[in-house]
Amino acid sequence: MTIAAAGLAVGRGRETVAGPLDFAVHAGEALVVTGPNGAGKSTFLRTLAGLLRPLAGHLAVTGATAADGEPARTVAEIAHYVGHRNAMKPGVSVGDNLSFWRDYLGGGGGRSIEAALAAVGLPDLAHLPFSYLSAGQQRRTSLARLLVVERPVWILDEPTSALDAASQERFGTLMDAHLADGGIVIAATHQPLGMAAVRELRLESRRLPAAGERSGGVDEAAIAAAEGWL
Repeated sequence: MTIAAAGLAVGRGRETVAGPLDFAVHAGEALVVTGPNGAGKSTFLRTLAGLLRPLAGHLAVTGATAADGEPARTVAEIAHYVGHRNAMKPGVSVGDNLSFWRDYLGGGGGRSIEAALAAVGLPDLAHLPFSYLSAGQQRRTSLARLLVVERPVWILDEPTSALDAASQERFGTLMDAHLADGGIVIAATHQPLGMAAVRELRLESRRLPAAGERSGGVDEAAIAAAEGWL
């Protein structure tokens, strides 16, 4: 299984915030996306997850099978996506929230809800409403959905936010196990994730040229690129 990009540009609306990017991630590998706030890390992950369309370039997945048994055509078909928000209903129990995600994502192949919660350090909490949990417990519940449905690609945006040191270490162990099973982890973070081996893709903040810079001495291609930001 390989996820590869060539000339990939991502953005919001028609404004490019990152790219062009060229990379390839193979089964058993982790790609950590770093960079300052505003560099496009979340936009990049949302594009991989199929929530945003690329503005340019090509993104492909090979060697992976979708839930319907056919070769996967997009990363979204074989990926879990965990964003900044936990994507859980506050008034619904922990167990029912995870049941929803299991059914929505196709079910099958994953751990039981009880086993998934135990793996993130939350045994015997399935009956509680999600809103009863602390911020760290809520985040761990959100991460437990990675385990209730087996998908080979984990796309994670600041996955360890709100986690204490012990929970971060526990989740690092889960990511290592996922990689050992031939999975892929692509994660944006401002802090180490505790995985044994990672590759880094660093995004840099892009800056609009000042008015005085878009004058003499700049070729037409550079001007056209700058105008594309407006």
